Amino acid sequence: MIVLIGMLAGVWDLGAIILMFGLNAMMNLLGLLMESLNQGRKKLDWTPFTFGSIAGIIPWLVIFIYFFGSIASGGEAKPPAFVYAIIPTLFVFFNTFAINMYLQYKKIGPWKNYLYGERAFIILSLVAKTVLAWMIFAGTLAPV
Repeated sequence: MIVLIGMLAGVWDLGAIILMFGLNAMMNLLGLLMESLNQGRKKLDWTPFTFGSIAGIIPWLVIFIYFFGSIASGGEAKPPAFVYAIIPTLFVFFNTFAINMYLQYKKIGPWKNYLYGERAFIILSLVAKTVLAWMIFAGTLAPV
């Protein structure tokens, strides 16, 4: 998803795309490490969460730089109108994954039940992907 969003924002450099993919994969792997490292522990180790958050924000910085750079360039190569809605919407969705994980491991409210947090991950994933697909679908059908 992050690569597609980056490409919609104007990231066409193959090196940047590979790095965005790699950092996003690293963020997901650090989430997996967070789960396996803290399984059954009383005192949590937040290092994987912190490093995963850093790895996860870098692709978004690249997307914002390319997006605002294409707007500020003054040329005709501006992103399509639907991209203006995709970027902030999916940015919020991506950050809610981190918030969900934080609440799950801090056991706040209904997140005291581990399965509640896991269901929230599944729903967030489904909704984020569906919203992105519909926004792209509707945007590509919009008259130019």
